[in-house]
Amino acid sequence: QVQLVESGGGLVQPGGSLRLSCAVSEPLFDFYVTCWYRQTPGKQREFTTCMTKGGASNYEDSVEGRFTISRDDARNTVDLQMDSLRPEDTGVYYCNVARRGGAGAINYWGQGTQVTVSS
Repeated sequence: QVQLVESGGGLVQPGGSLRLSCAVSEPLFDFYVTCWYRQTPGKQREFTTCMTKGGASNYEDSVEGRFTISRDDARNTVDLQMDSLRPEDTGVYYCNVARRGGAGAINYWGQGTQVTVSS
């Protein structure tokens, strides 16, 4: 069973930065995409950013230009650099990886890490 462990969450003031990291128990090249999702108060879990195996990335509109996803295949980690944080970025952030299976994509999730943006 693939295990994902997130770290790096915490409390930060508006305008500040945090860096989240996700350690994956299997080689990243086994997965065709690595992503971060978040669940903000009162909302369902939603897409934040993804990076393909080839290195292409895309972002949800509200984080474009402020968040940066990266991956280190040697360490099997996926990071999320978050800058210019806003109170509305508060939520639980989840790491996700996916591999192709016979019946479609097989998704794996971390347990989540809390990010709170508040003065």
